[in-house]
Amino acid sequence: MREARHTSRRHFLGIAGGAVGVSAAGSLLLGTPATAAETAQLDESDPTAAALGYRKDSTQVDAAKYPQHKPTQICADCRYFQAKGNSEWGPCSIFAGKGAVHARGWCAAFAAR
Repeated sequence: MREARHTSRRHFLGIAGGAVGVSAAGSLLLGTPATAAETAQLDESDPTAAALGYRKDSTQVDAAKYPQHKPTQICADCRYFQAKGNSEWGPCSIFAGKGAVHARGWCAAFAAR
């Protein structure tokens, strides 16, 4: 009876240790593509970007189509823009995994910080 308990505990610890190792390796492997995707620039013709009227330059937004746009609204001032410091390009949670947006860009999902 006592031997079965030790074997069970050893078995559990072996599985738990293996799961932690696999989880850590998976995080490293899965983290690389997301980072690579965020370093690429978001294409304005991407279906999601086009649907939200994304422009790399806020001054080029179609005012007739997006009357809510104000010239002072830029990605750098949006709550979804996640760039570090004064980066020219950065990830946006609206376009997660699709590429980086320009700090002076704009889309219809703009929400001031």
